[in-house]
Amino acid sequence: MKIQYKDQSFQTDAAKAVVDVFEGQPYATNSYIIDAGNVMQGLEFTGWNNNPVIQDLTDPKILYKINEIQRKNQLKPDDHLFGRYNLTIEMETGVGKTFTYIKTMYELNQAYGWCKFIIVVPPIAIREGVYKTFQTTEEYFALKYQKKIRFFIYNSTRLTDIEHFASDSSINVMIINSQAFNATGKDARRIYMKLDEFRSRRPIDVIAKTNPIVIIDEPQSVEGEKTKLRLKEFNPLMTLRYSATHRENYNMIYRLDAMEAYNKRLVKKIRVTGITQNGTSSTDSYIYLAGINLSSGNPTATIEFNFNTATGTKKITRTVNEGYNLYDNSNGREEYKNNFIVTRIDGRDNSIEFMNGIKLFAGEVTGKENEDNIRAIQIRETIKAHLERERQLFYKGIKVLSLFFIDEVANYRIYGKGSDYSNGKYADMFETIYDEVVEETKKELDLYPEYIAYLDSIETKKTHAGYFSQDKKGNFTESKLSDKKEKTSDDVDAYDLIMKDKELLLDRDPKKSPVRFIFSHSALREGWDNPNVFQICTLKQSGSDVRKRQEVGRGLRLCINENGERMDESLLGNDLHNINCLTVIASESYEKFAKELQTEFAESIGDRPVKVTAELFKGRELIDKDGNKKVIDKEMADAVFYDLVMNQYIDKKGLLTDKYYDDKANGNVEVAEEVKDYADSIINILDSVYNPSLLAPEDTRKNNVTLSLNNKQAASKEFKELWSRINHKTVYAVDFDTDELIKKCIVAIDTHLKVAKVTYTVKSGSMEEIQSKEKLADGTSFVMDSHSTENAQISINNSVKYDLIGKLVEETNLTRKTIVGILKGILASTFDQFKDNPEEFIIKAGNLINEQKATAVIEHITYNVLDETYDMKEIFADAQIKGKLDVNAIKTKKQLV
Repeated sequence: MKIQYKDQSFQTDAAKAVVDVFEGQPYATNSYIIDAGNVMQGLEFTGWNNNPVIQDLTDPKILYKINEIQRKNQLKPDDHLFGRYNLTIEMETGVGKTFTYIKTMYELNQAYGWCKFIIVVPPIAIREGVYKTFQTTEEYFALKYQKKIRFFIYNSTRLTDIEHFASDSSINVMIINSQAFNATGKDARRIYMKLDEFRSRRPIDVIAKTNPIVIIDEPQSVEGEKTKLRLKEFNPLMTLRYSATHRENYNMIYRLDAMEAYNKRLVKKIRVTGITQNGTSSTDSYIYLAGINLSSGNPTATIEFNFNTATGTKKITRTVNEGYNLYDNSNGREEYKNNFIVTRIDGRDNSIEFMNGIKLFAGEVTGKENEDNIRAIQIRETIKAHLERERQLFYKGIKVLSLFFIDEVANYRIYGKGSDYSNGKYADMFETIYDEVVEETKKELDLYPEYIAYLDSIETKKTHAGYFSQDKKGNFTESKLSDKKEKTSDDVDAYDLIMKDKELLLDRDPKKSPVRFIFSHSALREGWDNPNVFQICTLKQSGSDVRKRQEVGRGLRLCINENGERMDESLLGNDLHNINCLTVIASESYEKFAKELQTEFAESIGDRPVKVTAELFKGRELIDKDGNKKVIDKEMADAVFYDLVMNQYIDKKGLLTDKYYDDKANGNVEVAEEVKDYADSIINILDSVYNPSLLAPEDTRKNNVTLSLNNKQAASKEFKELWSRINHKTVYAVDFDTDELIKKCIVAIDTHLKVAKVTYTVKSGSMEEIQSKEKLADGTSFVMDSHSTENAQISINNSVKYDLIGKLVEETNLTRKTIVGILKGILASTFDQFKDNPEEFIIKAGNLINEQKATAVIEHITYNVLDETYDMKEIFADAQIKGKLDVNAIKTKKQLV
């Protein structure tokens, strides 16, 4: 499989934010004579380095530009630079951080000619992931930018890589672990030593001469005081920091945090299956309540309990009604003799009650506490969730993976003498439970013969695999902790296996890739990064301490189909989170897991406002669809806030209401008349308010209504007649005259294009006295005493070159020939406005052309019915849908499901 890549707007915005900081910097390539070391006299070697930032771009100008970018991206403007130059980019886990900074390198090279970059990473897990991304995106970026990056991993024994890094004029990237220059070992010291094999030169000196741009991946794991000092020896032109959880923000110019990524549906939705030990001490009888099922009849409960067999005891799962007697149905087990008869099943609180008074809620287990019981339940729930998701996505061409994290290799595989080995207890548990759950599931899958055949084609022993460090004999072995505090490992060979098999694991052909369930060491948690992980289960010992965000982070990426396409909103629309859903099978209650996860989310986005006030809008910059800008003053901020209250978008506590979110989803948000043309900007500001409920993971046990396809209705004459009328596929075509479009665009631009001239506003004021600390804090001690506005007498700045035709091609997706035709046709007086304000001219002209293009599409679109029809099985692949009564499911009399 080959993963398909494409530009996404947020990645483009993040790259643009970096490039725009240095607007005005000319494109240049800079060469110098490399220190050749001990070679024959007279020999010279040319090196290429990054041209320094020009003197005209003074610190105040750079800060002004940073503030402009911060306001645009809804960030608090900084009042000073954090050195020259330290820029922070926040990107949530799973949205393509590495892709983004590779794109940024290309954009910086294209804009300014900068070509030397160093990526500093913390553990080997991230290093290997970064290197793999460079490999898989190489072709995509080469086609887009018509050049390739030369990239390598720093190795103190391969010094020729550094020689090439300095002497090559193309884009060069060195990937280096912080330990390689910051540790006390011999290999780390070599970068600072004069080496005979490097012609008596120090590698650090050769690197520093290139004036590289340093990119730090996960700086919170890298930057101690010692590292900061060491990084200065690289002589960086600037330092870019990328992470989801920055400890220090420096000059933050772009933020895509957990809340925004989740709201924009750039990552998977999170669901949690919680399991808790019931507090009942009156019995040692084992019962696990998996869930309550609601349908058109009486509610039922799915429970697991012990059963007597001819050879011993095994656990069985049954769906039961009121009156079910566990003693009789367990083949006479004494532990259930004391009135374990179901007397009540309540779908309102998801509970079951027995005649002896014992009551269980969904997800609870009662009986003698046993670590293995909990682990077996977790494995069963993971397999069940996997099969449900796999069946749903089978006809959509998406491979489903489940990931188990364990603490000891011996729990998965036990080695004897030589090459002999046997299953560990978790592998045994898995194989036994997998066979049971598959057989139970197949009974419910009459409509899916292809999926049943797929299940039958995979041997149980081959559908799970271990990814662990290996010894010289090839046996799995424990991973050594490189970070004892974080409990993570740097085992190279384990990561090599994980990364090497990344694409293979996505292959749906059971002959090529039967593995669907993966066991890996919990210490390797950071290294796992496969987009098709849909279930994560940590079979941890009770003493383990793992942060919840770290636990879910390995499965947040949007999934990929069998063609290598990322299943994002452009392909799935509103169905995105029905497909992209990560289920965490926890060994604790849903409430506990959800609370801790939300607490960690809140910590990571702590600088977001928590409620809506008039102050939230004051001083913010608004932009309308034509690119016109307006800054909100106090009077306008009060009006905006008042209107939100009147529209019932804010409650008494200043929190956004369900009405706001409903209107936003339907595109019906109403704003104050004063900012009517800037509605999108107002919504962007409101979206910056932290709402913990939006990040709350979904409780899998709340979906207690199962809707199944009604085979009788589907086979009825009436439905078949309806289906025959609506099941034909159609295609649409747009056939409009290019000359006609050019003429209409010319008229629209000549009639409506009005570009505002750049003006300067000069304000003066003074502070006569300091009346109070509060006056200083709210900025009212200074009083303005003069105000004037002047038109700027400027033309296009010669130092900034605008590709007018190219920019309009980007804005409109029309050909260069069509854009040239439009620009040639407009009046000279209209075109002269380009000199007054090039940026605004491009934005407004692009909008007017797009309006005419949209009109042409509407006028000339035609639909054609094909002979090909939709397969009913494909359309109703999700024949089993879970929901919650009166929330997203209602009772009906006539329905197909």
